[in-house]
Amino acid sequence: MAYYWFKAFHIVGIVCWFAGMFYLPRLFVYHAEASEQPEPARSILKSQYQIMEKRLYSIIMTPAMLLTVAMAIGLVTTEPDVLKEPWMHVKLACVALLLGYHHYCKRLMKQLAADECKLNAQHFRWFNEVPTVFFVVVVLLAVFKNNLPTDLTVWGIVAMVIVFAIAIQLYARKRRLAREREAAESDGLVGNASS
Repeated sequence: MAYYWFKAFHIVGIVCWFAGMFYLPRLFVYHAEASEQPEPARSILKSQYQIMEKRLYSIIMTPAMLLTVAMAIGLVTTEPDVLKEPWMHVKLACVALLLGYHHYCKRLMKQLAADECKLNAQHFRWFNEVPTVFFVVVVLLAVFKNNLPTDLTVWGIVAMVIVFAIAIQLYARKRRLAREREAAESDGLVGNASS
C-alpha cells in the first residue's frame, strides 16, 4: 500500500515541479524584455517579475521538487531492485540534470534582480524548452522502462527540438517585423507632424 501512496504523491510533485519549471523561464523572458521598456515601466515590470519569480521558485517549485525527490526515495525503498535497471540509471541522470537546472534558475533570478544577467529574451526562450525535453524523456522512460524504442525516441526528440527552433525563430521574426513596422509608423507620424 505504501508504494501507491509514494507513487501518487510522486506524480503530484512532478506535475507541480514541472509547472514551475515551464513557467519560471517564461517569466525570465518577460523580465529580460522589460529591460527594453522606457522608464517608469521598466522599473515597475522588473520589480513585479522579481516578486513573481521569487514566489514561484520558493513557494511552488522548490517544495514540489522536494516532494518529488522524497517520494522517489520512498518508491525506491519499496522496490530497491529497480535501481539495477538501465532505464532507471538514465532516468536518474535526467533527474540530476533537472535538479541542476532548478538550481541554475535560482542563480539566474539573482542575476536578473541585480541587472547582471547576460542572457536576453531569445536565450531564455531556448532555456524555456529544456525542461520540456527532459520531461518527455523521463515520462517515456517511466512508461516503457527497458523497452523504450531508442531510435524512434531519439528521432522524436530531434524533431521536437527542430519544431522548437522553428517556432522560436518565427516568433523572433514576427516580433522584429512588428518593431520595424512600429518604428516606421512612428517615423511617419513624426514626419507628418513636422511638415
